[in-house]
Amino acid sequence: MLEILGFEFFRNALIAGVLASIACGIIGTYVVVRRMVSVSGGISHAAFGGIGLGYFFGIDPLLGATGFTVATALGMGALQLRARQQMDTIIGAVWAAGMAVGILFVYLTPGFAPDLFSYLFGNILLVPRGDILLMGVLVAIIVAVVALLYRELQAVTFDPDYATVMNLPVERLSLLLLVLIALTVVMLIRVVGIILVIALLTLPAAISRLYTTRIRSMMVLAVVLGIAFTLTGIGLSYLLDVPSGATIILVSTLAYAGALGAERLRQGD
Repeated sequence: MLEILGFEFFRNALIAGVLASIACGIIGTYVVVRRMVSVSGGISHAAFGGIGLGYFFGIDPLLGATGFTVATALGMGALQLRARQQMDTIIGAVWAAGMAVGILFVYLTPGFAPDLFSYLFGNILLVPRGDILLMGVLVAIIVAVVALLYRELQAVTFDPDYATVMNLPVERLSLLLLVLIALTVVMLIRVVGIILVIALLTLPAAISRLYTTRIRSMMVLAVVLGIAFTLTGIGLSYLLDVPSGATIILVSTLAYAGALGAERLRQGD
């Protein structure tokens, strides 16, 4: 097993897994606490529209997904806050429209769209160095923003009404949180694919919430769990010669099921 570390593609996969775990541990905590899992699902599936635009205009599809998901997240937030639309309706529209835009522009792109399935289902073993650099930049942005606005984001996450009373810019902070979710979704696309993003974004944080209620502790534990799940999934996918994205998610799901079972037993005692 250790000899595989001599290959650059495997080292890139490990680095990508750690970077993605840091982002999903931090932002996934906000998603779970504020119950924004469905919102994250809408943003992640809308990202396919950016992938399609990237292919059509001849730019890096991941770069196209970044711009498209950020714009989509801001649009969803603005519709909910200002147009007073129900978020579940917005999610349904964005989810379907994003996928439709992606399908249309992939179809209109001349020739064959390379690596399309890796964006849909993930293949962390094929992450190029350029994407790792982009992931590193996105992680740095996410960590810096959360560090600078930790107390404000915590207030908005737990009690938006209290944050309003404290004269915090709740609307802008809510939009910022949506943008951070969008950036995290882009990072996870290369790891597990658009279809499976929601699970890796939420399961480590959901497990950590079973053992602590403090945001900072939840983030740290979720990051550690995310790294463990990702590295275990990568190793198993290599040994068993199965898709890496699906393996990572199954490892995470089994861990979540085990944590829930252990919690039920503990409460029963």
